Amino acid sequence: MHLPRLAPRRPESHKGDFGHALLIGGSQGMAGSISLSAMACLRSGAGLVTVATPAACQTTVAGFEPSLMTAALPCDEEGRIASAGLAKIRELAGRATVVACGPGLGRSLEVTGIVAALYSELRQPMVVDADGLNALSTLTNALPNHAGPRVLTPHPGEFARLMRASNMPPEERPSAAVDLASRAGIIVLLKGHPTLVTDGPREWRNPTGNPGMATGGTGDILTGVIAALLCQGMSPLEAAQLGAYVHGLAGDLAAEKLGQVSMIASDLLRFLPDAFMKLAATPD
Repeated sequence: MHLPRLAPRRPESHKGDFGHALLIGGSQGMAGSISLSAMACLRSGAGLVTVATPAACQTTVAGFEPSLMTAALPCDEEGRIASAGLAKIRELAGRATVVACGPGLGRSLEVTGIVAALYSELRQPMVVDADGLNALSTLTNALPNHAGPRVLTPHPGEFARLMRASNMPPEERPSAAVDLASRAGIIVLLKGHPTLVTDGPREWRNPTGNPGMATGGTGDILTGVIAALLCQGMSPLEAAQLGAYVHGLAGDLAAEKLGQVSMIASDLLRFLPDAFMKLAATPD
């Protein structure tokens, strides 16, 4: 599998040409996760980005970046999205090109119900990460039951929970990911060294990235990058491939300047522009 590329932008382009991403996540005390995803989505070329987040943290999320649009959702006593927010999310999704769900959601029965409904109902491409994956892992036979393209981005712990395996040896994960992608009709991006991207019949291993990226929030950045690439018309498999590559390349560029020990997730935001420019300057 070759590395896909974004098409050059036409001079007459406008923001509507590059999609509208709806990102769903955040909770009281975890507003940063979905904010990192949203800012990465903007930096990766999405035309518009809306964050649907609990009212308890909406002001915090909105304060991260003036370019973001936000929607406050009803929340429970712990500051997580409540079931009453599902109707608003459905309304927002009706105007979205792509949906991403999971970073910072927290865990509750209401959150699980919301994730399950969106996963099974929405026809748009959907990226599921973090607590979105944790919600799906508690449901029986949920992964094949989707109405549209799905990209799941688990780290090894989340993947083990999805597979209902208490202990999965590292050497068994790739074949299990390929089998899951094939059975469920989804894209699986299994984070690791190296990250594996598969739709079942096809497999691709990402060559970029470094141990400095082993810090909280870097996965949230990846969610936003993939959502933005989907917004720009890439197929789910292509968006997962290129998203993993650019995400890792931004980490490599950050490590060159900052070292691996001192890297934090927001550093990847700073180096995403350099990663996209370097990619554009590299021959196919």
